This record gives sequence, C-alpha cells and structure tokens, in this order.
Amino acid sequence: MEQVLSSEVFAALTAVDTPTVCNAIELALGRRTAEGFTTRPVLAAHPNLPAIVGYARTGLIRSSQPSEDSPEALRARRIAYYRYVATQPSPAVVVLQDVDPRPGLGAFWGEVNVAIHKGLGAQGVLTNGSMRDLGAVDPGFQILADSLSPSHAFVRIEEFECPVEVFGLRIKPNDLVHADRHGAVIIDPEIAHELPRAIDLIMRKEAPILRAARSPGFIVEKLIEAWGEAEDIH
Repeated sequence: MEQVLSSEVFAALTAVDTPTVCNAIELALGRRTAEGFTTRPVLAAHPNLPAIVGYARTGLIRSSQPSEDSPEALRARRIAYYRYVATQPSPAVVVLQDVDPRPGLGAFWGEVNVAIHKGLGAQGVLTNGSMRDLGAVDPGFQILADSLSPSHAFVRIEEFECPVEVFGLRIKPNDLVHADRHGAVIIDPEIAHELPRAIDLIMRKEAPILRAARSPGFIVEKLIEAWGEAEDIH
C-alpha cells in the first residue's frame, strides 16, 4: 500500500483541475510526458464539480448477457465489492472497466449505486461504461463515464481489486487518481508531495502572461515582455 498523503496535499490537489495537475507533474518531473493520463474523452455527469482525488478501487463489470453464476454468488460478490470500496486508504475513487464487447449497454451507475458508493466514502467514479438517472443522482458525486443508457440490463460486478484500463489509461488498485471533466491522471506517490509547490509556481508563472493577453492593446511585444516576467518567477 502506498503512503497516504496529508490532508494539505489533498486540499491543494482538489483545488485545481486535472490539466493543471498534469502540468504540475511535468514540472515536478522536469520533463514533459505522454503517458499516465486518459487519452479519450469522458462524459461528466456534473461538469462543474471540482476534481475528484483518491485511491483507486478497481473492478470489472458486464451487462450484455445474464451471468452463469447463481443469484447467491452474485449477491455475495456484490457485498464483497462494497466492503472493498469502504476499505482504506481513503478517500476512494472507483474505477470500473466494462469488459463487454459493447461497453455501456447496461448502466451500473445510477441513483442507487451513487448513493451507496457516496455513503461508503467514494468521491466519484471513472468508467468506460454508462450512467443513467441524470437529474436524480447525487449532485455532489462525480460520474465520469463513456455513455448514457436508460437500462441496467444484466449489469454486475465480475471481479474487483484488479488492474483495469479505461479511456486508454491503465490503473492499478490504490493508484492515486486525479480526475475531472477533462479526464484523469495517475499521480506518482514519489512526487505527490511536490505538487502543491509546483501548482503554485505554475499559477504564478501563468499570471503575467494571462494578464497581458487579456489587457487592451495586447501585441506580440507585450507577450515577449510577459514571458520574460514569467521566467523570472521561481
């Protein structure tokens, strides 16, 4: 299990969007990177919610065909999965991979499952499956899905606490995930404590450029001057 971050680090991470965290990761690494983040668009149930940050609770779902397992086995697996969601470290971000040939045929995420997961301490979910009950789901729980479906079909948990891949991003149990309407990124615990400082530096460096660009009479010469000012900020 990875070292759990302090509340101060979590506060700094939840205060900014996922693109800013991607920039901060590059600053902490000292280089750009083309991996560790989602590469396909997500559909946000609540686009205006702040980012969700937490340790991944992973699982696999299916919905297109009835399960061959008994109702008793399915119920036992679902209860075991819910117990897993409620484990430490916290907070949790659920990441479910729909492994059907047609992901999203049946929605696992709706009013009831959102209420259950929020009650168990999850901040939100990232899934290549679908969601439903828009307008009824808790407005404080973020769902980042691939599609909408009116039905749950035969949806069920097939496996949990396993590696998954959603939107081109591979995620392992307990990976630290930052996600919002832009997508998600995995935060390496080795650099996580450096990110609040990196976020602050990025914002201070961007400020003179944005101020100049948004001012009347902006020209390239003023951009060059603003770039120079930004380079002097450390």
